[in-house]
Amino acid sequence: MNSKIKDPNTDLLFNAILKLETPEECYRFFEDLCTVQELKAMSQRIVVARMLTQKKVYSTIVEETGASTATISRVNRSLIYGCDGYEMVFGRIDKELADKAENQSGE
Repeated sequence: MNSKIKDPNTDLLFNAILKLETPEECYRFFEDLCTVQELKAMSQRIVVARMLTQKKVYSTIVEETGASTATISRVNRSLIYGCDGYEMVFGRIDKELADKAENQSGE
């Protein structure tokens, strides 16, 4: 964990995010909290991270997301040297999708 960002203000932010229960609540909260550009930047970075974990090449990521190669490189550094946050979240998303597919095939 990055001790540079850990403080009571960040704790409040993260605890507030953990209280959100639906995508609609997330839209409402983040629209109040962030500018449109900040939200677009964060959503672009998670899409870039997902594509990098799927072994997509930079040129494809640039073409599909409009992200700069600098952004892609920064996200890639986080994937390699970061705190494994993307990996954790993508693992949970993948498990949820697999569980949903399994439940639908078993009906």
